[in-house]
Amino acid sequence: MGSVRLKIREFAAERSWSLKEVSTRSGVNYSTLKTYAQSSGMATVDATALIKLARVFEVAIEDLIEIVEE
Repeated sequence: MGSVRLKIREFAAERSWSLKEVSTRSGVNYSTLKTYAQSSGMATVDATALIKLARVFEVAIEDLIEIVEE
């Protein structure tokens, strides 16, 4: 089974947003967002958080996810 990394920091940097601002704009809990942003690979991610983040960054979910080879 593979892992995924969310490209939160990259999309936030493109908009000059802090993680706190991404949290406020998306409605994703800051501690959850910070964990996702700092992780180099996760086995599971909350689907609702993915949808919220994709909407706030105005990207497809596929663009937000990077598959990490193990």
